[in-house]
Amino acid sequence: MKSIVMIILENCPHCKNARRWMAELKQENPQFQELVVEMIDEGIHPEVSKTYTNYYYVPTYYVDGIKIHEGVPTKELIRIVFQKALE
Repeated sequence: MKSIVMIILENCPHCKNARRWMAELKQENPQFQELVVEMIDEGIHPEVSKTYTNYYYVPTYYVDGIKIHEGVPTKELIRIVFQKALE
């Protein structure tokens, strides 16, 4: 299983949707329940988020340090992120 990092902003509506869809996907697929998503809020921890230099929009997902998605998510895009983490 690969690591997942998600860069967020607490009040971002797209980040809130992404967190809701992640919970739904974990309920729908038992394999996804094992996944741990490390969330880094760039407003609270800017020093950590700045180490991820190749993104501009939130939410942004990295799997094993490789950017998989940036910006407005969909439930299907998050499913792809989760599937890549299980590969």
